[in-house]
Amino acid sequence: MQNRQNPKAIELLAPAGGPEQLTAAVLCGADAVYFGVGNFNARRSAQNFSLDQLGDTVAFCHQHGTAVHLTVNTLVFDRELEEAMETVKAACRAGVDALIVQDLGLARLIGQAAPDMPLHASTQMSLHNASGVRLLEKWGYTRAVLAREMQAGEIEAVCKQTGLEIEVFVHGALCMCLSGQCYLSAVAGERSGNRGMCAQPCRLPFYQKSPGRCGLSLKDMSLFSHMDRLREAGVCSLKIEGRMKRPEYVAAAVSAGRSALAGEKPDLGALQAVFSRSGFTDGYFTGKMGPQMFGTRQKQDVTAASPTLLKELSRLYAKETGRIGLSARFEAYAGSPMGLTLSDPDGNEVFVAGQSPEAARAKETTEELVRQSLGKLGGTPYHLRELAVSLDRGLAVPVSELNRLRREAVQQMDKKRSACRPVPFQRPDTDPFPRPDPGRVPDLWVRLHHPGQLDQKLWQRARRIILPLDQLAAMPITGMEERLTAQLPPLLFDQDRLERDLARCREKGVRSVLTGNLGGILPAQAAGMQVIGDLGLNITNRQSLLRVREMGLSAAVLSIEMAMGDCTAMPPVIPRGIFAYGRLPLMTVRCCPAAAESGCKGCPGFRVMYDRRRAPFVVDCGSRRDGGRLGGAQVYNHLPLYLADRLDECRGLDFLLLSFTDESPAQTADIIKEYQTGGRRESITRGLYYRRVK
Repeated sequence: MQNRQNPKAIELLAPAGGPEQLTAAVLCGADAVYFGVGNFNARRSAQNFSLDQLGDTVAFCHQHGTAVHLTVNTLVFDRELEEAMETVKAACRAGVDALIVQDLGLARLIGQAAPDMPLHASTQMSLHNASGVRLLEKWGYTRAVLAREMQAGEIEAVCKQTGLEIEVFVHGALCMCLSGQCYLSAVAGERSGNRGMCAQPCRLPFYQKSPGRCGLSLKDMSLFSHMDRLREAGVCSLKIEGRMKRPEYVAAAVSAGRSALAGEKPDLGALQAVFSRSGFTDGYFTGKMGPQMFGTRQKQDVTAASPTLLKELSRLYAKETGRIGLSARFEAYAGSPMGLTLSDPDGNEVFVAGQSPEAARAKETTEELVRQSLGKLGGTPYHLRELAVSLDRGLAVPVSELNRLRREAVQQMDKKRSACRPVPFQRPDTDPFPRPDPGRVPDLWVRLHHPGQLDQKLWQRARRIILPLDQLAAMPITGMEERLTAQLPPLLFDQDRLERDLARCREKGVRSVLTGNLGGILPAQAAGMQVIGDLGLNITNRQSLLRVREMGLSAAVLSIEMAMGDCTAMPPVIPRGIFAYGRLPLMTVRCCPAAAESGCKGCPGFRVMYDRRRAPFVVDCGSRRDGGRLGGAQVYNHLPLYLADRLDECRGLDFLLLSFTDESPAQTADIIKEYQTGGRRESITRGLYYRRVK
């Protein structure tokens, strides 16, 4: 929803981690708020709201002219879909203005049950190019929340190429990883960022050369000084991050945003004092990425929020500010009951009738007296924007009667504005799903970092060979085209280069691509390629499988956050497989952490970063070929995932994906053989297949 007071204005969207933060956001002038209820929001550790509170909370916001965006933006397992839809049902009953969603399957069910409910694509969907946004536009979404890693020109390009509303973050924490692509917290401690339980291990030391350096921790972003550029780009909503923050932070951020939108200089000093990590950065937006973007929460950051400052900020939301302008019409004629009509910017109108005025015996009532009495709107959400008075001469209207009319009219306006406007909800019928074949032996798919990792004599052992798109576009291909698949980069900022490389691969006979980003689907299909979903699509339930099939995908790698039993139980609506060997990609990043510490000169493609326990995490800079235009870097786990000794437990799946990064050709050959005949290794991980992700 755009600004409820001015439909053409940019919406200022504020976080509400609890009731006090919500009050701060509303009374400081937020056009909309976002918050979560229950277990399906990406900040489950915040105070949040209960389902019982939802109706009253929405009513309070709507009374004050503030839209409500409810976060239902976590990944959902099949066993949780029923409960998640109960949350959606409650949201529809309460009349929330939009749902923010990550899970493709949950979005599919919402579209069937409540087609009139606006759907916002969460930033957790990793949207960072126009093709990804256009894809979701085809499937009923009304808004896309873009990735925080985008530059100004990239945001503008997306706005120009889609009819969807575009929302961007303008202030708050920056994750090192593209939202929706981080598995570090889940793998390290079973607390999934995709399910609202991130433990923020990235804020701890990770370094290449300097022990103690927090090489995965970025400063908070702030774009309040770029309001004109954002307005020119066509952005409709400016989002403040911070559902885990205190109400004073919300008050400071919303007040700064309001000042910036008004063309005034925002108070960034107060905002930095109340919360920052060594200051702020606009490095992604301006394209000035590098070491200056990194920062941690220091002692001086913590102590900057003095009691005096916090008290001053708390005063910003201590009372009603009268933000909503009312139009009034007062009529008083001799011999007729007088009347007061109030109307608001949203089209609501109320009328209150009074007694008939008497003839003035001494002093007659003037228009100025009427204006003074009706303008006393302190302590309410309103101010008197305009007043039309029709008043016969020589009449006396008691001030007490004017005050009564004003109070009753305001009460009626409150009631009308806060009235619930439920969204129709009808639980859809579900079709039966095909059952998996528990005896099926999965095929082997092999993903290589470069073709030299696998002797061509061994290529026949794999049903599918996957190589990076740019390498396939450049190398000669003879006699094996039908088994080759192009791996799209994890980040797809250079759309022109992507389309050229897809065309070259198609000309060489390659007929399929593997993509972990929604933005790769339409370009691949336009090139006449078959599309396979990679693990970055975060498929965790059968409804998601149905949705990607409807999008035209021919197969999919399931989420690495699923339990093995849940993977093998997934119905074969399309061929589905799992990441079965290799270093798990824990982070997809645009600002390479290794380059930030040591620079890019002489980079061999792989570097090692260490955590506080000296575990070596591999950073793949190889995907930053051509100056990083293709797609960022990836941080891999220090231990390889290995399942060759548990192949019987993988039966029922259609394929196993073996992913090779820095392995030698001999190591690659040994691993493939072990996945054919069985094997056993030490110093491995099972990932999350045998753990319960929170």
